Amino acid sequence: MDDTSRRDALKVGGATLGAAAFARALAPLTEWEPTTSVDAFLQRHYKELDPAELGTILRRLEDETLEDYGASVSIEDVRPTPGVRFGYALNLSVCIGCRRCAEACHQENNHDRPSHQSYIRVLEIDKGSIDLEKGRTDYDHAVPRGDKFYMPVQCHQCDNAPCVKVCPVEATWKEADGIVVVDYNWCIGCRYCEAACPYHARRFNWEKPEIPAEEVNPDQAYLSNRVRPAGVMEKCTFCLHRTRKGKLPACLEACPTGARVFGNVLDPDSEIRWVLENKRVFVLKEDLGTRPRFFYYFDG
Repeated sequence: MDDTSRRDALKVGGATLGAAAFARALAPLTEWEPTTSVDAFLQRHYKELDPAELGTILRRLEDETLEDYGASVSIEDVRPTPGVRFGYALNLSVCIGCRRCAEACHQENNHDRPSHQSYIRVLEIDKGSIDLEKGRTDYDHAVPRGDKFYMPVQCHQCDNAPCVKVCPVEATWKEADGIVVVDYNWCIGCRYCEAACPYHARRFNWEKPEIPAEEVNPDQAYLSNRVRPAGVMEKCTFCLHRTRKGKLPACLEACPTGARVFGNVLDPDSEIRWVLENKRVFVLKEDLGTRPRFFYYFDG
């Protein structure tokens, strides 16, 4: 059965059984959230939506956020800008491990508050080593420590992204500006992408996020920081709801030492291009051939 007839059949089933019975009937096939509407479940893939359909969906999601969280939000569809290819670099010589980047990510991207979720992990590693497996993320002492260095790790927006290759429903893909995105309404939560990512950059929403109304970031994008439902994968998007509008990622703005550099690598006058041309940069796990767009360097 092709995709169209399959979804047509589901629509008939939904109309015949009613939403509650339809949800129970589908239970062996999918983990149906009690609050998920039939319209949301039957929604087509993002790439198949025309502007009118997408507009209807964005308004529905805004209404759902208001109902579920008591927060009025604006959800946009922010597309890549032609001639832009994003890159990110981090100067390990000046990162002090303060984790303000992780906290900024937590707030900007409407993460679940009780879990303190973030797309960024900051590893504390012994100087003279680059063994990530021995890096600690749970340090609770004053930073920085003289015998340590600090390495934030997040999605590397790989050009050869293994997470994209393993997704059985094509819910994740790489866009023209280099950002790997997820259609949260299409994701089935199989977690194959999480297993495939060598940087541990994917997150699974085990429960419906808890966010007080006054803490919900109202400036949202469909493929970025809108509140994700339970049962789906999510990831860093280089704050595309900001960066595609000419702003900087929230994690960069929060960094007190200027360790982070972001921009268009196709622009010869950009700061990120200068770093790539004048510093000795490296990427993590280069031997895997993922070709990350996230770079590291040291001064000197």
